[in-house]
Amino acid sequence: MKQLLFSFLAMSSALFGTFIVLKFSEWARKNSILLIGFAAGVMLSIAFVHLLPESVEHNPNAIIYAFVGFLFMFVIQHFIFFHPCHDDHCHVHLGTLSTFGLSLHSFFDGIVISIGFGANAYIGLMTTIAIMLHKLPDGVTITGILMHSNKSIKQIICYSLTVAIFTPVGTLVGLFFSNQIAHLIGSFLAFTAGTFIYLSAADLIPETHKASNKKAGLCLLLGVIIVSFLGHIAH
Repeated sequence: MKQLLFSFLAMSSALFGTFIVLKFSEWARKNSILLIGFAAGVMLSIAFVHLLPESVEHNPNAIIYAFVGFLFMFVIQHFIFFHPCHDDHCHVHLGTLSTFGLSLHSFFDGIVISIGFGANAYIGLMTTIAIMLHKLPDGVTITGILMHSNKSIKQIICYSLTVAIFTPVGTLVGLFFSNQIAHLIGSFLAFTAGTFIYLSAADLIPETHKASNKKAGLCLLLGVIIVSFLGHIAH
């Protein structure tokens, strides 16, 4: 059951990201738009630099599933949340959609950890290290988005814990259904990439456009650079 141990380590990395933002919560609330820009960069970088290339290695047709993931989030927003917000101060759906997308990502991370250890211990360890490295900015991302959505500290902790706990949940699913889902991992990763692209392009980046603080754009680029750099280290 070492897979579960390592998945909890990955989970703790995400929660540490949440702790960092909450530690400086006063600054974070005043500058939440900077965290939104950073979140957009993190999600775009994870989607295009990590998830899509990895998914194509497993499934040459993975790009179709990315498109499905993109459309899926569009349907969720327009038919479950009814419509995107047009009021500059309306952030109700932003935190919920982002929590959903990042929880999905965490779930598939857990499955990847399980499959990695199923191959051999070395691949499993390297996979976990790679996931832990991007989990830290994931924790910063969800916490920053929730702060921008004016969630309370208690709500932020609950939402962040929800996102993080899906990693060991995914590992458990991977342990019990490894033979059935191993060949689907490329499709899962691509679908998640599509949800991330939608969240970044449709929700997070438009928020930065509303802001008078142009540093939000620089924070987007910073998010891209950090995740790309961490991915380079991990590989």
